[in-house]
Amino acid sequence: MTRPGSVRSVEVVSAVEQVTREIRRSILSGDLRPGEEFSLRSIAEQLGVSLIPVREALRQLEMQGLVVTRRARSALVAPLDPQEFKAIYRHRLGIEPELAGRACTLLTAADFDRLDRLHEAHAVAVDRDVRHQAHHTLHVEMLRPAATAWDVRILDLLWHASERYVQHAFSEQEDEPALTNERGQEHIDLLAAMRTRDPHRASEALQRHLLHTKTIVLSAIERTTSDEDMRTGPCDQA
Repeated sequence: MTRPGSVRSVEVVSAVEQVTREIRRSILSGDLRPGEEFSLRSIAEQLGVSLIPVREALRQLEMQGLVVTRRARSALVAPLDPQEFKAIYRHRLGIEPELAGRACTLLTAADFDRLDRLHEAHAVAVDRDVRHQAHHTLHVEMLRPAATAWDVRILDLLWHASERYVQHAFSEQEDEPALTNERGQEHIDLLAAMRTRDPHRASEALQRHLLHTKTIVLSAIERTTSDEDMRTGPCDQA
């Protein structure tokens, strides 16, 4: 008879979850670029699965705004759309600063220790997926004490939808240490504002952080669009 506690539990991850994670990773990393079409069969063969989990994964990713499915056995990585991004951030700005104002009075010392560790993990991570996950978890845990289940559901959708834009913008500028340091300092300032337990300061700090990111991303989209127009040329556009 096995003793209680002698065997640790394991996480059971379905094929659909694994496929969803891998396609999302490919999109966020830029391996699958905005506007790129790909075959469901090709994805299934690369991942060693049937078409069924691929179709289900794409349905989930389409709900997150990451892909556009086609009637044929193909899908398209959703193109970068500045209007879509502005809409996503309009909702984030309407929800997150208010939650930060309430959460700062509810976070415990242990919570702040965990937030510090997440910030450090984000700052030192070399692997893009690890950095993305640490950043995502940092924002989740910062707001969680004040968030309802519905807040978490809505924000999770907005975070996933916005992350590909953020990743695109910052991947363009990975060789600019000043920008990386500035972004790291923003997180330090944000956590410092949360520690004051002043709802107004915490709310304003998160609002500044989101607005700054919004400006950087929109500039990156504009540069990308200009570059594509130059490559296409006036004759191709006609």
